[in-house]
Amino acid sequence: MQRRIAPLMGLLSRDRFAAHCNIELLEVGPGYAKARMFIADEHLNAFGTVHGGAIFTLADLVFGSASNAHGRIAVAINCSIAFVKAARKGYLIAEAKEVSIGYKLATYIVTVTDEEDEVIATFQGTVYRKKEAIEGMVA
Repeated sequence: MQRRIAPLMGLLSRDRFAAHCNIELLEVGPGYAKARMFIADEHLNAFGTVHGGAIFTLADLVFGSASNAHGRIAVAINCSIAFVKAARKGYLIAEAKEVSIGYKLATYIVTVTDEEDEVIATFQGTVYRKKEAIEGMVA
């Protein structure tokens, strides 16, 4: 399994926007991914809480990682997020889990929590699974 996922990890490690946002991918496998983001001053909005765009970016990264870990290129066609609680400091952790998968579509739920395991946001997304394989991965 690890050999199969290595090309994806290499690809995702080159995500410049995720790096800019202090996002670290912790785990990835077919239909599953987990990452964390250290909250820095640049993540805060005018009210001193984490900007919704930063939380969405974290959720989107694990969504894309989990869906592409099957080895076929998967692109988002729909996603939504519900912000449950404000966050201000420390780490946010996002965990994506596959809900359903078919030949063309797959659906995922992402939960974003803080260090106290309090839910900060929930995210739901659907991908379109293209026929093309990710280079170096067996689809």
